[in-house]
Amino acid sequence: MMTGGAGFGGWAAAVLGLALSASPAAAREVVKFDGDAYRPGTILIRNGERALYLVRGDGEAYRYRVAVGKPGKQWLGAAYIKGKYVEPAWSPPAEVKRDKPSLPDVIPGGSPRNPMGPRALLLDRDQYAIHGTNRPKSIGAFASYGCIRMRNADIIDLYERVKVGDKIIVVP
Repeated sequence: MMTGGAGFGGWAAAVLGLALSASPAAAREVVKFDGDAYRPGTILIRNGERALYLVRGDGEAYRYRVAVGKPGKQWLGAAYIKGKYVEPAWSPPAEVKRDKPSLPDVIPGGSPRNPMGPRALLLDRDQYAIHGTNRPKSIGAFASYGCIRMRNADIIDLYERVKVGDKIIVVP
């Protein structure tokens, strides 16, 4: 019997003939990618697929499973990486604070309560980021207020592969 992670079970892998790792930390995979429209280093996020692709430029891309915005919280279009942060502190945006008034004004980096995880890529759009998570079971779901969540091992991997100024494109 084959088993798999939430949202993309082992039965789907068997039916589709995909090789998936059983380890949640090993979610990144290299896939064929017809990315002529995207330059190497571009990050493409497909909300409906709950997947982030880092275009390699050799007909392949790194694919990572992610959590994306809840219905009504997703955004589409282009953005750029504005900053890269290790163990970032987190201040809840006003909308989150309204929904969860008991949250502190700042949660220090490295705290198990900090939803940013070990790395964050801050985008040049509002208060959005691509970051790790303290809720790994949310990966593969529509779960955030618009940020892109990744497994902590995956955001560390992506963080090392990208630079400030790299382009992000988010599509449905």
